[in-house]
Amino acid sequence: MSKLQCFQFPYGHDNYGVLVHDADSGQTACIDAGDAQAALDALTQNGWTLSHLLITHHHGDHTAGLAAIKSATGCRVYGPEPLSSPIAGIDESVGDGSEFDFAGRRVRAIHTPGHTTDMINFHFPEDALVFTGDTLFSMGCGRLFEGDAAMMLNSINKLKVLPPETLVYCAHEYTATNARFALDVNPDNQALQERAREVSRLRDRQEATVPTTLQMELETNPFLRTDDAALRQSLGLVDADEVAVFAELRERRNGY
Repeated sequence: MSKLQCFQFPYGHDNYGVLVHDADSGQTACIDAGDAQAALDALTQNGWTLSHLLITHHHGDHTAGLAAIKSATGCRVYGPEPLSSPIAGIDESVGDGSEFDFAGRRVRAIHTPGHTTDMINFHFPEDALVFTGDTLFSMGCGRLFEGDAAMMLNSINKLKVLPPETLVYCAHEYTATNARFALDVNPDNQALQERAREVSRLRDRQEATVPTTLQMELETNPFLRTDDAALRQSLGLVDADEVAVFAELRERRNGY
C-alpha cells in the first residue's frame, strides 16, 4: 500500500483545504468545500480525479462549494449527522466512531463538538493523519459557538490520545496569533519558544505553518496542557479543575 499524498491549498482569507490522494487506486479525497474553484484548480494542478468529499461541519467557509464540486466531479460526500444546521448534498452521514473506506483504508470519524455541535474530524489511522477542521488548531482551538468549555475539552481529549506522530491538518492559518497568545500564558515553555520562532520564520516567507504534529501540540498548545503546573500558575488557577482552566484560556483567547 503506497503512502497517501497530501496537497494543501489556501482559499478565502485564511482557510486551508486538503486533497488526499492514493496513487495505487487513483482515489482522491478533498477535506471541506469552502471554495469550489480553489478545490477544482488544485485537482487540475495535480491531475487527480475526486472520488470523496469529506465535510467537517456546516459553516459556510467549509461548505459553500459543496454543490459545485459534487456536480463537477460526481464525488461521494461524507459529512456530519445533522446536529446543527443540515448540510445539503451529503450522501453518507457519519457520527462518532463511524468508519468508511477510502482507497482500501478505513477512515474513522471522530465527533468533536464545541465549535459546532456537528463537528467531525477525519482520522486516517493507517497513515497517521487527522483532519481537525475548526476543533484543534496549531497552538489553539476553535471558538465555542455552539458548545461549552466542558464539551470542547472532552473533544480535545479525544484527539490527545491519538499516536503522537499523527500529522494534524487544521482548517485555518491562525498559528502566528496562537503562538503569541500561548507565549503570554505559558512564557517559560522552551518547546513553545522554539516553535514560535519557527512560525515567525515561516510566516515571514509567507509559508504555511500547517500541518503540525500531535506531539508538537502536546508540547506547545495551551489547550492541550490544562494540567500543566506552570500554565496553571500563570493563569492563577493552580487548584482549579481542567474545565475551569480550559474555559479561562478560551475566554482570554477570545479577546486576544
